[in-house]
Parts: sequence; C-alpha cells; structure tokens
Amino acid sequence: MANLNLIGLETEKARKIAEQLNFLLSDLQIYYQNLRGFHWNIQGPEFFDLHQKFEELYTVTAEQIDEIAERVLALEETPFHSFEDYIINSGIKAKTGVHDAKVAVETISSNLKNLIIREKEILKLASDAQDEGTASLVSDMIKMHEKNSWMYRAWLK
Repeated sequence: MANLNLIGLETEKARKIAEQLNFLLSDLQIYYQNLRGFHWNIQGPEFFDLHQKFEELYTVTAEQIDEIAERVLALEETPFHSFEDYIINSGIKAKTGVHDAKVAVETISSNLKNLIIREKEILKLASDAQDEGTASLVSDMIKMHEKNSWMYRAWLK
C-alpha cells in the first residue's frame, strides 16, 4: 500500500499518466489557440457558419483543458501552465495568418487526428493502471473528437 497515491493508484503509473496528460494539455492549448485564431480571422462566404462553429469548438476545448489540468492535480502532479511548456511539449503546431476556410478546416482535421492518437495512448495507460477516472475522461474526449473529425472531413469533400 505504500506505493499507492491518495486515490489508490500506483504512484509511478499515476506519474506516467499525469505526464502524458500534460502533453495532451499542451496539445489542447495549441489547438484552442488555433481555433481562436480561425474564429477571429476567417473570411469568405463560409464566414458566418464557420465563425460560429469555431467558437463552439474552442468553448468545449476550454472546458476540456480545465478537466485535464484538474485530473493531473488529482494524480498528485502539477499541470503545465505556461505557453512555453505548451509550445515545447505539444505535437500540434501553432497556425497563424489563416483566413481561408479550407486551410482552417484542414488544420482542425489534422489537429483532431493528433489529439485522438494522444488520447488513445493515454486511455491504454489508464486502463493498464486501473485508473477509471482518467480512462472515463479521455474516453469521452475521444468520442467527441472522433465525431468532430468525421464532420470536418465531410466538410472538406
């Protein structure tokens, strides 16, 4: 029992999960900022629809960011909280100067793919550690991100 943390997980497994959650937190922060930029800068005939859709996406993403940071804390680790940390640790790259709808949606689609891959890696770690809290949180995110991925791929066709 000495190697269990306060929520009953093996300390080392919880640390590894928190580390991966911090990488996901970094990905989500860059994804969020990309969405904000697309929302602000989109131009063209799709402006009204995409401006609103991008706002919906970044609002949900802000909630996910908070949930991931709080889960890192529940695992007794410290969530990343600087843009320097996010930039260094994200597999998603910041996209600037995007005004074109197609480029914005292609970027969102690519970002979602990266998020889903990272989330599935965390889901496996959480399942192996019997960390139902993290598994449930990440599983819900996977479901949402897979649905959004399909929708944005459909928009691109």
